[in-house]
Amino acid sequence: MKIPTTLKHKPVVVSEDYGAVDGRYARNTDAQGLSLGLAQWNDRGRVDISAKVWRHTGEKWSRQSEEMPLHRVLDLAILVCRTKLFFQEESYRFPKGYDVEKPMIDRIALQGRAMSVAVCTDNEKIDEDVKLFAQALAQDDEMLGERLQRLSALLKELGY
Repeated sequence: MKIPTTLKHKPVVVSEDYGAVDGRYARNTDAQGLSLGLAQWNDRGRVDISAKVWRHTGEKWSRQSEEMPLHRVLDLAILVCRTKLFFQEESYRFPKGYDVEKPMIDRIALQGRAMSVAVCTDNEKIDEDVKLFAQALAQDDEMLGERLQRLSALLKELGY
């Protein structure tokens, strides 16, 4: 399915077959494409690149398609990696899977500030949800691991 090029987001690099590789939703997903392109919020004289997940209802392109600046995509990747590391290396030490007294997992330095990574103790069912989250993360370990290995190899090629 071809990603539309007549909308405000202007695709430059696309993955039009994303529905076939969308994790556990592969071949049964409304996320039919990914693109990197010129952001829909661009103003005259200012150009931002964005990433977009293109959703298709089966009949038309969905308004629920999401567009994000590239730094947010990378921030999400950082959050995924730090979360995976926490559940892989640290959470087992705590009876509830996290430190009830200190739910902050990490503060990751970015742009002279820090991005907080913490267990959401405002969630009234957090104890149950942490267990379910850990199970789902373990269940998806092979699929996530494959993607993280690809990401790692590309980062090394880029010199990071």
